[in-house]
Amino acid sequence: MRKWPALFVALLLGSLMLLVAACGSDDPAPKLESGNAAVPADYEYVIPAGTGERIDAGEEVEILPARLDTKVGEVIRIINEDDRGQLVGPFFVGAHETVTQRFASPGSFIGACYVHPSGQLILEVTE
Repeated sequence: MRKWPALFVALLLGSLMLLVAACGSDDPAPKLESGNAAVPADYEYVIPAGTGERIDAGEEVEILPARLDTKVGEVIRIINEDDRGQLVGPFFVGAHETVTQRFASPGSFIGACYVHPSGQLILEVTE
């Protein structure tokens, strides 16, 4: 049974994301809701195949901006075409997975972002 390592990694990453969120700003984090893949996204970003190898080689990769200002009700979609998962602010996007989220409430989030040279993403959601 190889499900335990994957479950352990998922729990570890979830705990890390909560810790990063807790260490962020004093503003409340925006509430997110899973979006429907059929709904058009206001913001769509693609992590191309080979991104992890480019980062390992020391290349600066900029797929998302360091700061993203959005509004409640808007939708973000992150498509990961790479062979490894990437942490993108409050989102972990597994290898060959797509994350679609709708911003459900205003708030701020500052967190790690593997696909930006600064290493972080500032997310601001307003009414």
